[in-house]
Amino acid sequence: MQNDEYNNNNNSNDVVSMNERSDSTERRQVELPEELSRSVMVLTCESSAEGGNCDVYLVGTAHVSQESCREVEAVISLLKPQVVFLELCSSRVAVLSPQNLKVPTMAEMIDMWKKKHNMFGILYSWFLAKVASKLEVFPGSEFRVAFEEAMKYGGKVILGDRPVQITLGRTWGKMPLWHKTKLLYSLLFQAVFLPSPEELNKMLKDMDDVDMLTLVIQEMSKEFPTLMETLVHERDQYMSSTLLKVASEHSSVVAVVGKGHLQGIKKHWKQPIAINDLTTFPSQKSKVSTGKILASLGIAAAGIAVISGIYIARKK
Repeated sequence: MQNDEYNNNNNSNDVVSMNERSDSTERRQVELPEELSRSVMVLTCESSAEGGNCDVYLVGTAHVSQESCREVEAVISLLKPQVVFLELCSSRVAVLSPQNLKVPTMAEMIDMWKKKHNMFGILYSWFLAKVASKLEVFPGSEFRVAFEEAMKYGGKVILGDRPVQITLGRTWGKMPLWHKTKLLYSLLFQAVFLPSPEELNKMLKDMDDVDMLTLVIQEMSKEFPTLMETLVHERDQYMSSTLLKVASEHSSVVAVVGKGHLQGIKKHWKQPIAINDLTTFPSQKSKVSTGKILASLGIAAAGIAVISGIYIARKK
């Protein structure tokens, strides 16, 4: 797809529900119970809506946590905001429907590659599905909970994240060939040697239900610096900008985003942001590529298969 198509789509936010209720009475900032306020950051801005101001409640989630789902449900149920803003784009709207936990097979991933899907995106999705299947929580379940809660009282739901195709394209395009090969190997290796469900859940609790996906990206960024830039920092700016636009037209908004985005959105709140620079693909310096990467990946996969066999044998 062409950049122009994406840029045209970005001129307005994706609105999932238009059942916006009207508030005739002046709204005041609500004091949240202590057990909920720990995961919520409150921002404000001027608004064209009645009252002249908007309160924005940023709810930070862990993406693969049942506790996050409960917190999101409780905050929206209590506040009943005019708008529920989600860290999703139109390409990920399927998350809002109940889904079965299913890890894609090798044949399905090859078929996706033949259909010109981004290789990094295919393996990244596979890695997330592996984590989700271990925890029995679909990544993004909190967004479905938020959507369903908004539907109960007729709130408007807006998808405010940058299109995932742009994020993956910019991530892949900014990486040198050697880094691409190493990254794919790393995703394969980590997915094969994931901890047990008990260990994963304990890790989440020990880390106070942090945004595990952002934590993984932070760790991998020590070797691949562009990951943090494109997967986190750029999206912080994009969502801060789109959220401000939404808030400037309403009196109350609850935004559901990963905890790893809270500080970045706050940092860029009300700051000038060049959206066009965040929604174009980096120029391709060379076309090398997929063949060499796949060849390296094949070697990596074979190596992992051998290592896995040794690891499993030693555990018996």
